[in-house]
Amino acid sequence: MSKVAHAYDDDKPGADLPRDAPDGQVNDPSYKTKGTEAVPVIDDDAPVEDPVRPEEADSDDQLAKDEVEAIDKSNIIDEKTRHATKPAGTYREPSDEQMGLTE
Repeated sequence: MSKVAHAYDDDKPGADLPRDAPDGQVNDPSYKTKGTEAVPVIDDDAPVEDPVRPEEADSDDQLAKDEVEAIDKSNIIDEKTRHATKPAGTYREPSDEQMGLTE
């Protein structure tokens, strides 16, 4: 009988790591780049420009503006068929004889 792969126990114990989390904010700036790369990586503490202006950040107002711009009132019609008349006899279900379902 063969064993399945998950039944093998070849996991080796890793290094003993401390169980306590450090106090305070951890700052490790070792990942930041020099700034000459195509996509520079900045430090966590570097100031970042905020593109949102608080005086213009009203989302309800922006949604109302978007709805006004998106809905073209001149293209809305009230009728469903645009005054088309229903052709007589075209929406009938075929009979069993027409479908070939009789014995």
